[in-house]
Amino acid sequence: MSGTAPGQAHGEVRGQAHGEVRGQARGGPGRSGLLPVPVRRMRVFAGYLGLLGVLGLVAALLVTGAPRLANGYADDGLRHDVRALPYQVRDLTFTTSVHSTEGPDATAAAEVLDRFRTRLPGPLPSLVGQQWFAGRIGPKDLDVSGDAPTLRGGCRPELPLRGQAGIERELRMVQGRWPASTGGVEAALSREAAGILGLGVGTVVVLTGEGVDRGSVPVRVVGLYEPIDPAAPGWDAIRIAEVPCPDPAAGTTHRAPLLTDLPGLTRAARRLGVTYEWRYRVDEERTTTADIPEVLAAVGASRRTPPESGLVLATGLDKAVARFDAQLRAVRALLAVVQAGILATLSGLVVLAAGLAVQRRREEFTLLRARGAAAVQVGARTLREAVGVLPVAVLAGWLLGRALPGRPAGAELLGVALVAAGTTLAIPLLAMLGQRRTSFVGHRQDLVRHRPSVRRLTAELFVLLLAVLGVVLLHRRGLSQASGVDPYLVSVPVLLAVAAALVAMRLVPWPLRQLGRLAARARTVVPFVGLARAGRSAPVTVGPLAVLVVAIATGVFTSVVTSTVAEARDRVTDQEVGADARIIGSYSVQETADRLGTLPGVSAVSPLAFEVGQPLRSPSPNLLGGRDLGQVQVLVVDGPSLARVVTSSGVDVDLPPALTRPGRLDGPVPALVSPEVAAAVGAGAVTEVQGRRYEFRVDRVASGFPGVAVDSRRFVVLPWQAMPVPEFQPIRANQFLVAGDGFSVDVLTETVDTAQREYLAGVVGQPVEEARPQTPVSVRTWPEHRRSLERSGVNALLSFAFGTGVVGATALALLAVGFAVLAEAPGRGRVLSRLRTMGLSAGQGRGLLVYELVPLLGVAVLTGGLVGAALPRLLGPALGLAGFTGGVPARIHLDPLLAVGVLLLAVVALVAALGVESLFNRRMRLGEVLRLGEETR
Repeated sequence: MSGTAPGQAHGEVRGQAHGEVRGQARGGPGRSGLLPVPVRRMRVFAGYLGLLGVLGLVAALLVTGAPRLANGYADDGLRHDVRALPYQVRDLTFTTSVHSTEGPDATAAAEVLDRFRTRLPGPLPSLVGQQWFAGRIGPKDLDVSGDAPTLRGGCRPELPLRGQAGIERELRMVQGRWPASTGGVEAALSREAAGILGLGVGTVVVLTGEGVDRGSVPVRVVGLYEPIDPAAPGWDAIRIAEVPCPDPAAGTTHRAPLLTDLPGLTRAARRLGVTYEWRYRVDEERTTTADIPEVLAAVGASRRTPPESGLVLATGLDKAVARFDAQLRAVRALLAVVQAGILATLSGLVVLAAGLAVQRRREEFTLLRARGAAAVQVGARTLREAVGVLPVAVLAGWLLGRALPGRPAGAELLGVALVAAGTTLAIPLLAMLGQRRTSFVGHRQDLVRHRPSVRRLTAELFVLLLAVLGVVLLHRRGLSQASGVDPYLVSVPVLLAVAAALVAMRLVPWPLRQLGRLAARARTVVPFVGLARAGRSAPVTVGPLAVLVVAIATGVFTSVVTSTVAEARDRVTDQEVGADARIIGSYSVQETADRLGTLPGVSAVSPLAFEVGQPLRSPSPNLLGGRDLGQVQVLVVDGPSLARVVTSSGVDVDLPPALTRPGRLDGPVPALVSPEVAAAVGAGAVTEVQGRRYEFRVDRVASGFPGVAVDSRRFVVLPWQAMPVPEFQPIRANQFLVAGDGFSVDVLTETVDTAQREYLAGVVGQPVEEARPQTPVSVRTWPEHRRSLERSGVNALLSFAFGTGVVGATALALLAVGFAVLAEAPGRGRVLSRLRTMGLSAGQGRGLLVYELVPLLGVAVLTGGLVGAALPRLLGPALGLAGFTGGVPARIHLDPLLAVGVLLLAVVALVAALGVESLFNRRMRLGEVLRLGEETR
């Protein structure tokens, strides 16, 4: 609004209207002053045009910037997830096995690397960033002898022979030379592997194939090398690795490839056979989420029809990308719901702002119509004012949105054009519609009880029907569609909020009238007048309050979904970690738990024995027979210590008394089993723990337990303290749950690693410092595991959607309150002016506003809050929240702070309403109206 006084503004507008109409009668345009008439009118009504411009700018920024940021987060998430994949899953690897003298030699096979890439279906050839050719012999079905060392325990190292085209350009020789296999097969070994295995230049290793038709090939080590960039992807399959020995009790050994040149690989292949592989890496920086459908189709076509007959494609890229795409569709559907709520709120505010502008110029438009102007001329008059301001504001919002990072949406220009058209045409269209039926009879609008027309009731019933039908379709089809986002389905929450607002506004007047009758008995007039006006104006203010309900419902819905996902991830962490920290490793000595308990910061420790793939059989008298019931995961827990750890850690898990009760049992021990195991075993069964059979009875059935992954479907939990464990065959712990605060992860790792080495050294009879357990120690703390659930690619986009919903809905809700106040400000000002002349104080005037607004704002806040809280439960599985909860069902969770936040928003909204009303009264000088002899209309 401008700073021009009401009398001056109306006088100038009336003068402009008279002058323009007279000019039209004479055949020329009317002029007043030095500025053109449209420019002067823009100056007079700059406040309304500026408000519409700000709304248009925000809408254009949302339409432009939000999809860009969303696409940027989605693309970054896809690249992050692809980059984290192991090369066996990420790369497209075509393999073929060549036996004896069959097939091409290695040099000829390397030359078709580019040709195979060009034969890949589009868009894969343009997305491939790096490619490699290699041939490998072993380590499967390959025996190593000669100078190869034998580790203690009888476990030999694995020394596969490998030739890779161009690998010599990515290494430096530190001793000897690069292989040149002219007479025999020569190879190079990494200096790290040579130091570990005790091999050097001049060593001869004999590789012997298994089977009747396999021969032997001596390989001479002629050089030691170092990679120039050890992290380069060309070394993925060549790095020295720790692998388990054939005998698990022997621990681990090393796999160290012998690098040879392509002629040497060809010579060895004639005796041992060879597997050729052509590996292509999709560059994640060239890939966006828009390429996902084409990439999935291309990988599927490459698997069905490889570049050449006989090739086999080995990759998991399509499965990984498909999983990401499923989560991405669900997140985009949630984001679309949030954006629909915000855009609907913005659209409602635009209509309200245009309606206020038209209402303030009602006298001007009536005068124009009285002097012969058509409704189209009235619309053209306002269009000339709006077209000079609002498209510029929308253009500014578009430019600001383009400055944000990310990939633009395909319909960006269309969205901006719709925003520009909507904001520019809002005032002209409402002005034309308002002048279709012009009445010149004055009414006291503040004393009229408004009754809805049949047309309006029909429209409201239609909105309610659309909302109910949308809920039914959402339950049948789901929110996330493979074909994209359905505009109708994502607008269902908005329709529900609007329908709830309409119903609430229809129900509010009756209780307000009853309260008004009670207030009429009071000695002060303020409550009666305020409640009476609230009851009469409720249907009139349905527009502003419906916008407020939509804004609050959007914010509350987003907050409930956020807290639901966060609570589910907390439950996943409680189950999979089960304490402040979980230590995973190999078998260790019995004193390990006591050692951990003495470490600084550790308050409680519980040992676990976790076994996978254990047999499950029906009970029999001698425990040796019984029917085979499949395999299960077996978790043996020390109940009393586990209860102390759970209590000290504060994790939210339920421990059955049968598992925590101390004391040994001679018969079947009570067990907690998964539902699938319970359906298979009935009352009880027999399973194995570290080579010994134990009988159990089913005490409780549960879908999860601390220390068991949430996706485990067949598991049995046994109480360690109750099992009849013989002293000559004790159960060894391979995991530990730790409770405490301030402990060192490195110290925990070192303590358990030492205990594992001591146990393995005692089993295989080797020094402790040389013992290498099969499973290295890993420590996962509760906060670290909780953060890992938020590091997947779509979570950044999910957080963006939640943040946009909460912040945007809060800001727009406060703005909607301002419009609700301004909608009735003129009538309220007239009442206040009359009452001020009758002795009403300024404080009572503010109280009048409070009594008038509190019921309506309270109903709007309560309705929006209830709708927002009910939406996640009402829509249910259609939201697809299970894809973001880490594997557990999403239970709708209401954060207690949410209720506090809604109440705080209501208080802030009321304070803002008082501020807007006070500012309006001061600028319009309504307290002086009657004294001046004028009446504001």
